[in-house]
Amino acid sequence: MESLTVPLTPPRSPKPREVFIQGLTSSGKTFRPSDWAERLAGAMSSFRPGASHMGRAAHIGYSPYCVPTSIGDVKCVIVNEALRDLEPMAWDFVMNFARDNDLQVTDACSLP
Repeated sequence: MESLTVPLTPPRSPKPREVFIQGLTSSGKTFRPSDWAERLAGAMSSFRPGASHMGRAAHIGYSPYCVPTSIGDVKCVIVNEALRDLEPMAWDFVMNFARDNDLQVTDACSLP
């Protein structure tokens, strides 16, 4: 009779990656308008846990999947890959925004 070993804890799934859309074009020019990051994150504000139950208030505050920030003097939007599973069209929208505007996109992780 063979013995069957069962792991005590299930394997951890990898943390979803984050991509940083930077407010710099591929040639290094600053992207305008200066509030582009806040506008993009605002457009994604309803894509968050529990947003469907928030009704009209779903647009108040940013989604944890799409957050505006600055790194030094460069405006950025941190996009969590979990957005792809939550709403693939929203993920495509932000990635196409970056591509269409020739913005630099890097894989990274944000530190708390």
